[in-house]
Amino acid sequence: MRGNAHTTGVALVEVYDLEGDNPDVELANISTRGKVETGDNVMIGGFIIGGTEPTTVLVRALGPSLTAAGVSGVLEDPVLELHDLNGNTTLNDNWRSDQALAISGSGLAPANDAESVITATLVPGAYTAIVRGNADTTGVALVEVYNLQ
Repeated sequence: MRGNAHTTGVALVEVYDLEGDNPDVELANISTRGKVETGDNVMIGGFIIGGTEPTTVLVRALGPSLTAAGVSGVLEDPVLELHDLNGNTTLNDNWRSDQALAISGSGLAPANDAESVITATLVPGAYTAIVRGNADTTGVALVEVYNLQ
C-alpha cells in the first residue's frame, strides 16, 4: 500500500476468506513489512482464528535477515508480543530463548538469532501481534503469521 502522491500515514489492509465453507482451501500465511518506531508507532498485525477448533500458528518478527533481501535500515532486534482478547500476552525476544525445538521443527526458524518467534495453539478469536524494537530501537521489520495445521 502506498499513499497517493507518496503521502504517508497509517493504513489497514485486510484479507477475508469469502469461501469459508470449502475445507480444502485455507489461508496459510499473511505478512506485512513496515517501519517500526516507538510509542504508538509500533508494527501491529491483527488476525482472527475462525472455525470451532483450536489452530496452531507460528508468528515471526523479522528484522536482521531482511538485509539479505536488499532491505536497508532494518530493525536489528525485534521483540514480538502476541495478545488475545482476554488481555493475555505472550512475549518473545530472540527466538532461541523459548520454544527453539518447536520452531526449528516447523522449518520456519529465522536466519538470525535476534529475531522473534512465538508458536501457539489458539482457540478461535481475534489476536494482535505487536513488533517493537528492543530498547526502543527503530527500523524496518516484517511480521508474519503462519497456519501450521
